[in-house]
Amino acid sequence: MKYAVTGGAGFIGSHLIRSLLNQGHTVTAIDNLNTGRMDNIKSILDKIDFVNGDIRDFELLKNKFRDVDGVFHEAALASVQESFSKEKEYREVNVGGTENILKLAKEFGFKIVYASSSSVYGNPIKIPIVEGDPKSPINPYAQTKLDDERIATRYANEGVHVIGLRYFNVFGERQSQAYAGVIKKFLKKASNGEAPIINGDGSQTRDFVYVDDVVQANILAMKSNVNHDFFNVGTGTTVSILELANLIMDAFGLSIKPVHGPELPGDVKITKADISLAKRLLDWQPKVDIKEWLRDVITARTNLDLITN
Repeated sequence: MKYAVTGGAGFIGSHLIRSLLNQGHTVTAIDNLNTGRMDNIKSILDKIDFVNGDIRDFELLKNKFRDVDGVFHEAALASVQESFSKEKEYREVNVGGTENILKLAKEFGFKIVYASSSSVYGNPIKIPIVEGDPKSPINPYAQTKLDDERIATRYANEGVHVIGLRYFNVFGERQSQAYAGVIKKFLKKASNGEAPIINGDGSQTRDFVYVDDVVQANILAMKSNVNHDFFNVGTGTTVSILELANLIMDAFGLSIKPVHGPELPGDVKITKADISLAKRLLDWQPKVDIKEWLRDVITARTNLDLITN
């Protein structure tokens, strides 16, 4: 099969491309290298068609997507804090760029699996969060993701096959600041023998999901008979930010305490996914536990530079 991956030089996109190549597929990767890095794909660059381009460029996408079987749409601006100061740009990229791909899916008939976000829920009214729960974004980034979902539903009603995956906090090798960035920051501090800095009291909890598990959710969604739906992609387990900091410091053998700073605007208090829908309809099951992974990585110092750099 021939697939295109937007954001192909990014954190999740680069992992996804490797998995597609391992399965024998042909891959076109599109990335404007705003946050993506050529280092993420340099070892596979000769195996893919890489295009340095922007998803706002409709004609570029049209040229590259006219003969694909499916598009994995991972490209987005994803910094919650930056979205407050660059709201217009976030709308142009995240909403306008996504609609470009939906327009082309309608014209050419390919299926889309794209990155939505758990941030569409805002501060949830109950835990765990199920897909039908109210959507109440508390920052501009999250609002763009909810707007994407509304547009995707409109195109689905016009016959487009499109699945949105609501990522919770994705972590792993080649991690960016945008996805579960707190892990990258904590590991970098601890590897230098410094205390991690926590925004707020650290009681906020997160559902951390491993990047390879996210990749499998994407591929299973693409191959599934589901034409349109939205799925939580998390683990159904949580860890507090303070617990995460202490776990990392203990694994490094540090006795220092974390430093607390002010809370960040637009930061949700708690996330925890109900993933029963993805299990049932996609036959997807996360396999990696954040605590075990961190202990293994820190103890062995394996791939630590791929996370902290």
